[in-house]
Amino acid sequence: MVQEVENFYGVYLLYCMNPKYQGRTYIGYTVNPNRRIKQHNTGAHAGGAYRTSGRGPWEMILIIHGFPNDVSGLRFEWAWQHPDKSRRLKGVTGKSRKETQYEFRWRVVCNMLRTAPWSGLSLTVRWLKQDFYREFPSGLQPPLHMPVKYGPVVSKKVSKDAKKKHGGTSTSEASDNDRPGNEDGPLDLSIEAMNTCSICDLLIQAEDKSVTCLKPRCSMMSHLVCLAKSFLPDPTKLLPVEGKCPQCNVTLLWGEVIRHMKGCHSNLSESTLQGDTTVAEMV
Repeated sequence: MVQEVENFYGVYLLYCMNPKYQGRTYIGYTVNPNRRIKQHNTGAHAGGAYRTSGRGPWEMILIIHGFPNDVSGLRFEWAWQHPDKSRRLKGVTGKSRKETQYEFRWRVVCNMLRTAPWSGLSLTVRWLKQDFYREFPSGLQPPLHMPVKYGPVVSKKVSKDAKKKHGGTSTSEASDNDRPGNEDGPLDLSIEAMNTCSICDLLIQAEDKSVTCLKPRCSMMSHLVCLAKSFLPDPTKLLPVEGKCPQCNVTLLWGEVIRHMKGCHSNLSESTLQGDTTVAEMV
């Protein structure tokens, strides 16, 4: 089954199937994996990389996705390509003689997923070709909030309507037509309540960044900073990983909360998030 992922940012691993170059690998970044593999197999003139041009066919066998933006994805790509130069991967030893290039690339990325800042991101490890599947080395399993998935993925653009819907609308942004009551009478105070932060109880102003719960029927809305602080039991840490919705108690991954703010997950059903389900289980 093909899975659609909105706001897609991924770093992939290619494996060369050409007998002349078989065993070679290539690491790249993409927002559209299906288009990107076609470019690699067509050649540099079609947008493929110079290093892969004329050496195909290539198979995209593994992709790590869920980066919050292109900068984050490109930094991950560079570190995976150059583990010897990355200051975050100083403890990762170089390729041994017994290791194939593929085995080395796999060992490096396993270490990366357990290294800050990547260990705190809501990433997904996806095997696109199960014939190349490898077990995680002992002691190098990814954090519990990072799911391992299988099968093809398709990137999907987030519509402008979805971005507006999930970006949150403050009281000052609501039009007169959205406010109940006649134009000569007072405004219904329920509008104010709907735009009150569920954590600090203050009004969410037009200039404030607000977030909502991913559970469709949950009316939780809060300031971005307020929810971040509630998700951070350790004040020395800068980036939240996950936490409980202050209203419905569902477990939310911070990365998915941000993606939801940007318009992703607009078609979630109530049955998808029942009880204490972690959002990582369904994205």
